[in-house]
Amino acid sequence: MLSSKISKYFLRGSVGARTLTVRPVGVSSALLHTDCGRHGAVSQHAHNPKPDWNKAVSEAEKIVGYPTSFLSLRWLLSDEIANVALHLRKLVGSNHPLLKTAKGLLYNGKNNMQAWGLIVLLLSKAAGHHNVNEMEEDKAAGVLYSQRALAEVTEMIRTSHLVHKGLVNIHPGLVQEGAVLSDMTFGNKIALLSGDYLLSNCCVELAALRNQEITELMSSAVRDLTESEFVGQRDQQNHPIPSHPSECSAIAGKVLRRNFETGWTQQGIFKRGIQACLDMEPFMPSAQHSSGVGFSLVSAPVLFHLEYDSSLYSLIQVGAENVNDVDYAKIQSIVSKGPGLAMTKRLRQEHSQKAMEVLAAFEQNDARTALSNIIVAMGEL
Repeated sequence: MLSSKISKYFLRGSVGARTLTVRPVGVSSALLHTDCGRHGAVSQHAHNPKPDWNKAVSEAEKIVGYPTSFLSLRWLLSDEIANVALHLRKLVGSNHPLLKTAKGLLYNGKNNMQAWGLIVLLLSKAAGHHNVNEMEEDKAAGVLYSQRALAEVTEMIRTSHLVHKGLVNIHPGLVQEGAVLSDMTFGNKIALLSGDYLLSNCCVELAALRNQEITELMSSAVRDLTESEFVGQRDQQNHPIPSHPSECSAIAGKVLRRNFETGWTQQGIFKRGIQACLDMEPFMPSAQHSSGVGFSLVSAPVLFHLEYDSSLYSLIQVGAENVNDVDYAKIQSIVSKGPGLAMTKRLRQEHSQKAMEVLAAFEQNDARTALSNIIVAMGEL
């Protein structure tokens, strides 16, 4: 979502406090479909029918100088976070979701989908810049220091949001043992303060960029992230669950398609394409996702299937109070065999094609090729 907010800004020609040069390239309709040429992204994969996502991300990270997972080290190695880590050790052995969040930030399964900062840097480098002081440019990465700071802010806003989502909604009757309640309360304090610390540093960094429009865009992204946690029906732990099938139909059939058809979608093609891949993962035959393990009940395949078969709602409604009561294995089996998966694949393909068209506005360079490779690999996840 954050990368989607600022991609519009790159295309308009300004990042941070500097001016970018975006020179449209004349591209035929065939070229739009492949982004080829002497060094086109798809041509690099011509002999490899199944491009590798992690390899595409790894090669892209080399182009910007270093792995973008290092973007947050300057913040995470601070004294404040070190103290948080010491307190976090006290939660080991408990069932607080903050531990799962911390693990997910370090390792997210087979595919490294945490590429938000990387996309910001690649878009910055693909757009280019001119008339800047040499002292303001990170020559190793080919971007401005202000652009790298923006990538760091993007990563940290996302991280703070995930940490805040680790809060447990403690309500009467949730736990009976005093020790467990104490762990839950302590974990909530750590999650709240850690997320606030990261978010407050994001505000400081954004202010240092001295660019009102960037600040407005990023602030609206934080607003959207926050509002998304209070929209729709939810269980007692604030996990989202689909509302009545008729409402799901409106969401799947209208909102998703309307977003694709409007210009606003061009701002978020990378994010929504990656999100479609994440939504599909639990339902793919080759996925590492174990049968019966919880997944998002408001993912695109589930919503699309509800549009087709409203009887699935009876299985989901079981989790109205607690999503853990849902028979995930059964829902997973039903959705995997239904049309929802194919419709999500089609949505992903549409976003991938749209992303290629947007990249055609940039001159051919290594950053544009890397973005194209990521888009192609995204279609093979």
